[in-house]
Amino acid sequence: MWAILTSWFSSNLIKIIGWGAIAASVAAVLLGAKQSGRTAERYDQLKKIVEIKDAQLRATVDAPRTRADLVKRLRDGKF
Repeated sequence: MWAILTSWFSSNLIKIIGWGAIAASVAAVLLGAKQSGRTAERYDQLKKIVEIKDAQLRATVDAPRTRADLVKRLRDGKF
C-alpha cells in the first residue's frame, strides 16, 4: 500500500505543485483586490472628511467677528 502511494505521489508531484501554484496565485489576486477596495474606501472617506473640514474653515472665515457685524449682516439679509 505504501509503495503504491509513494509511486503515485512521485509520478504526480509536478501536477500537485502546479495546482498549488495556481491556487496560491488566485488567492493572491483575490486578496489584492480586496485590499485595493479597502484602500479606495479609505480614500473616499478621507476625501469626505477633508471636504467637511474645508467647509467648516470657510464658514469660520466668513462668520461675523463682532456682534455689530452680525447685526449688520442680519439687517442686510446676507446671513
